Amino acid sequence: MIQYSCSHGGVYSVNPRLVRVDFSSNINPLGVSGKVLKILRKNLAKSSSIYPDNEHKILKEKIMSYLGSGLAYDSISIGNGATELIYNFARAFIRKQVIVPYPTFCEYELASRKMGAKIRHVPLDDWKFDVDSILEKTRNTDAIFLCNPNNPTGFFSYDVVEKLVEKIDHSIKILIDESFIEFVDEKKHPRSFIEKVNEFQNIVVLRSMTKSFGLAGLRLGYCISHPTTEKKISNNKITWNINGLAQLAGITALDNLSHLKKARKIITTERKLMHDRINHNLSSFSAIESDVNFYLIRLSHGRSRQIRDLLLKKYGILVRECSDFKGMDDKFIRVAVRTHDENLALFNSLESLDN
Repeated sequence: MIQYSCSHGGVYSVNPRLVRVDFSSNINPLGVSGKVLKILRKNLAKSSSIYPDNEHKILKEKIMSYLGSGLAYDSISIGNGATELIYNFARAFIRKQVIVPYPTFCEYELASRKMGAKIRHVPLDDWKFDVDSILEKTRNTDAIFLCNPNNPTGFFSYDVVEKLVEKIDHSIKILIDESFIEFVDEKKHPRSFIEKVNEFQNIVVLRSMTKSFGLAGLRLGYCISHPTTEKKISNNKITWNINGLAQLAGITALDNLSHLKKARKIITTERKLMHDRINHNLSSFSAIESDVNFYLIRLSHGRSRQIRDLLLKKYGILVRECSDFKGMDDKFIRVAVRTHDENLALFNSLESLDN
């Protein structure tokens, strides 16, 4: 039996002692907020010695207030990172076949394979979802996975996904992963499919506080769906799946949204600066336009793993090589948008390789 693997970036994907700046992880460039850290330090002893709230009551209330969409309390599932919820979704709804556009986040396929499902892949069309090709493959399909904005391409496609949601047989579940939507430019006024969960009982919208609020090590995510759908997802939740410190961090982060707003401003400015700087000054690298806090760089020379290793060993900079994304070759790396000084260090290192 062939074992399907799922690779990720992060400092532990390489020798962590070599990493000075991690551009391979697409999280808030400011990391965790100072206010969250202050609360965690203050409550470390207490939260470490008592069982956490298994129902996540306060955190759910904060999420409801944050989203402001008139959601029902029982529309929310909390997960140990968004990844846990992908697996709970698969356990609840996947038996025969799923559709996965590609390239995209590999955990959708891995979770589905663990349920014994057949994977039907649909390539992106010019980095966008191809609705007609997806609709052609829906026979005997249990679910469709849509990462929007998509990882690793970075594009946000509300209108395209809306067309699919409206046309698809409503017996087919659709997981819409909006883990990066909070980093989309405000001027684009990104709409979330959370507003449609009561209209379409077959959609589940996934969010990641890991990315938005820099809680990667604590692991925290949630999904929103119609209460009847949420009940089936939550049936797969293990007891005490979210530790007390993670819950406290999420509650505090949602009480201090200025941290996210500041990060979004940095991302909007720095992404454009890096895109223009790379494309105007380098011949071996070209940055691809993106809507979120990461972007692809196409390589004119060298291979992605070779470039990753050179950047790491010479400069302590870790990027995500993309050859293990289905549908991508060894001519792409993915980099997160970080602070100005860190982005400048990345550019300088690419410039040295270019020369």
